[in-house]
Amino acid sequence: MAEAEHQLARLLALMARLRDPEEGCPWDREQTFETIAPYAIEEAYEVMDAIQKQDWRAFPDELGDLLLQVVYQAQLAREQGLFDFATVARMVTEKMIRRHPHVTFGPDVLAQPEQQTAPAPAGAGVPAQWEQLKERERLAAGGGVQGALTGVPPALPALLRASKLASRAARVGFDWPDERGVLDKVREEVEEFAVEMADGDQARMQDELGDILFAVASLARRLKLDPEACLRQACDKFTRRFEAVEARLTAQGLSMAEQDVQRLDALWREVKQQEKAGPA
Repeated sequence: MAEAEHQLARLLALMARLRDPEEGCPWDREQTFETIAPYAIEEAYEVMDAIQKQDWRAFPDELGDLLLQVVYQAQLAREQGLFDFATVARMVTEKMIRRHPHVTFGPDVLAQPEQQTAPAPAGAGVPAQWEQLKERERLAAGGGVQGALTGVPPALPALLRASKLASRAARVGFDWPDERGVLDKVREEVEEFAVEMADGDQARMQDELGDILFAVASLARRLKLDPEACLRQACDKFTRRFEAVEARLTAQGLSMAEQDVQRLDALWREVKQQEKAGPA
C-alpha cells in the first residue's frame, strides 16, 4: 500500500508540474477539459485491446495511460477550484460502499465517520441489488424526477449506447417476449431500408440504417452478447482475411487494385474456407 501511495503521489506531482504556468510543458498548459476528453476514450479502448490480446506486459502501461487521464482532468478541476483527485477517489469509494451493502468493510475502508451504508433491498440478488441501488442514486440526483432512460450518456459509443437504452427500456417492460421477436424486428428494419435504398433518399437511408443497427444491438443484448465486442471481432476477422488475400496476390507479384471483383471474391472465399478448415 505504501508503494502505491508513493507512486500515486509522484504522478499527481508530475501532473501539477506539467501544468505549471511558468515552468510546465507548453502543450500541457494549453489543454482543457474538452481537448483532453477524447484521449480517455482512446486509452480505454487500448486497455480493452491489451485484455483481448492477453498482452499482460502492455496491460499495466495501458492502465497507466488511462489513469493519467483521470489525474489530468482532476488537475484541471483543481486549478479552477472545482474539486481535486482526492474528491474523485473519495466519491467513487463511497459510491462502491453504498452499492455493496452485502459486503462488510473494515476500518481501512470505512475511515470516514460520515459514511453510511444503505440497507440491501429485500430479497434482491447481487446484480439486481446493484441496479436497484444505482436507480435509487439516479432518482436522488434527479430530484425525484426520473425517466427509464435517464443517465445513459449520449457520448457512449453508439452500439454500446443502443444496448444500454434497450436494456433500460426492457426493465419497464418495453421489450419483445423472446429473441425471435427481436430477430423479426431486424428483418423488418432491413426490408424498410431496402425500400428507401431503392428510392435513393440519402436522409431516409441513414435513418433506416440506424434502425437496423439499433435492432441488431437489441438482439445482441437479448442473447447476452456485447455488440461492441461482436463488431470488434468482425473487424479483426475482416482484417485477417483481407491481409491474407493481399499476401496471396503479393506473392504472385500482383496488385489488389488491378484485380476485378470476381477474382477478389474468389480469393476471399478461398481464405475463408481455409480459415474454417483450420491448420492442415
